[in-house]
Amino acid sequence: MPEVSRTQLTFQQDGNLYKSRSAVKAVLSFSDLQEENRLLYKQGGEDDYVVITDQTIFHPQGGGQPFDIGKMTHQSGSIFEVCSVRMDAIHDGQVLHFGRFTQAKFEAGDQVEQEVDVEKRLLYSRYHTAGHVLGAAVRHLLEKEVADFDELKASHFPDSAACEFQGNIDGKWKDSIQQKVEEYMAAKMPVEIDWWDEDDFRKHNLERLIPDRSLAPAGEKFRVVKIIGAEVYPCGGTHVNTTDQCGETLVRKIARKSGQTRISYALK
Repeated sequence: MPEVSRTQLTFQQDGNLYKSRSAVKAVLSFSDLQEENRLLYKQGGEDDYVVITDQTIFHPQGGGQPFDIGKMTHQSGSIFEVCSVRMDAIHDGQVLHFGRFTQAKFEAGDQVEQEVDVEKRLLYSRYHTAGHVLGAAVRHLLEKEVADFDELKASHFPDSAACEFQGNIDGKWKDSIQQKVEEYMAAKMPVEIDWWDEDDFRKHNLERLIPDRSLAPAGEKFRVVKIIGAEVYPCGGTHVNTTDQCGETLVRKIARKSGQTRISYALK
């Protein structure tokens, strides 16, 4: 294994960056991976490799968002097709790009150009932002209407997009939630990225959102996404620039179980 250090997550600084240069730190065959990391890639075989770089514009799967796909290209013409991206299961903060080479393998120290699949990145960004808009709409309408209300977690995968809440939300609220979502989308609310410490959350009376300290490296602030005029969320994912760019968002189903509610959604 190479010397372990955190991969710089370039996409967190600029989610609209679809091409970027990076330095290769290591190239590992699938069989060379430790078992915990091999288990991340269920279809891995002898022709598959993992490339580790100093920085990445590829979003690894996590936070409810799917991984980016794309390619890395060396000046020699060799291409590494990136078909999955995950966080290292053993080494904190290191990103593993999984895929196959079309020609010669890269070597440690090589400079390569990373390029994400723009169509998929935009789709995932739309879904992720729409999930936050749905969460904001539900909180705005029901925070004081539903006993023990709270936002729990979300999936922004296109085939299973949903937000989960503490409390029983009656199906009668579906039309009102849909209307509020449409209102937020039509308002073209700016979606901005910022970096907050614990005091910033307190200054905005958002103590309930302070993340676990272990989720950010020592001395670093937490990344937050601000939907201006609606809500703030601690979030490491990618997003569109304004809410209307999510496109038409449909509230699909409200399901309740064991004191919790799952509201699914889809984009047209």
